[in-house]
Amino acid sequence: MIQYPIPWPNGARCACAITFDMDADSLIHISRPKDSHNRLYPISMGQYGPMVAVPRILETYRRFGLKQSFFVPGWCIERYPGAVEAMLEGGHEVGHHGYLHEDPTAHSHDEQVDWFDRALAAHRQVGNTPRGYRAPVYNITQGVTDLLLERGFAYDSSLMGDDIPYLLDTAAGSLVEVPVHWGTDDWPPFAHYDEIGYLMPVKSPSSGLAAFFEEFEAHYEAGGFWHCIWHPFLTGRLARWRQVETWLESILESRDVWFATLGEIADHVRSISEAGEGTVRRDSLPYYTEPPSVTAGRRGNG
Repeated sequence: MIQYPIPWPNGARCACAITFDMDADSLIHISRPKDSHNRLYPISMGQYGPMVAVPRILETYRRFGLKQSFFVPGWCIERYPGAVEAMLEGGHEVGHHGYLHEDPTAHSHDEQVDWFDRALAAHRQVGNTPRGYRAPVYNITQGVTDLLLERGFAYDSSLMGDDIPYLLDTAAGSLVEVPVHWGTDDWPPFAHYDEIGYLMPVKSPSSGLAAFFEEFEAHYEAGGFWHCIWHPFLTGRLARWRQVETWLESILESRDVWFATLGEIADHVRSISEAGEGTVRRDSLPYYTEPPSVTAGRRGNG
């Protein structure tokens, strides 16, 4: 059961979005800045995303008539502009994903602003104005949320507070929150990246993707929102993507679904709320203004 169901366009049973974070080789450079330039294997692994997987993914979307969302660090836009331009030319959305995949919680507010605006400048270089944001490693902060509102963003996609989109209210305004969760992220089943501290037991394409498809069935039954957070250098690999293509073809032929960009989904949720056509859940920030003070209790002897 979904407590606050959202009526989807044209009576669709389920809203769907496959989102890709095209981090490329930013991950090794932010993690190992002293010698990343000489770590050739992780560089090549990251480059597989923009150079090999993204063209493959875009061709699939073209054949199926899908428009979807990508989140790209600003440094990756500067380093691989052709891949991002191809996304935009295909009618896809490109969202803000930091500059060098930096963790917002590791920086002061002034540093966060600098990284954020540097990434915005990179988007503008390719003629893009992002409306949505996804924090690197999902670590959005209150300061970044305020910055999104100051910069006119429509939505965030970093939090895990619901199964479906909801409104996130702050003193400065509100954003549509398009939630994520680790169960539909391809990092757990497919990432094996010792240099940045991840040693996942890599699953076969069928078993790794099965979890995502099971999540879809639950959301389809409940009239919910199926949202995947994938990475081109992981799920864009040949055998995995072949299975995604087969699944997509079947779903598009047999199910009543609405595939859309996160921007389109956020706009729909906002319009539903403003028109009073459904009850959209609201949450509010800040959750806390300081770390909770917790005093350990003492157990009695009898």
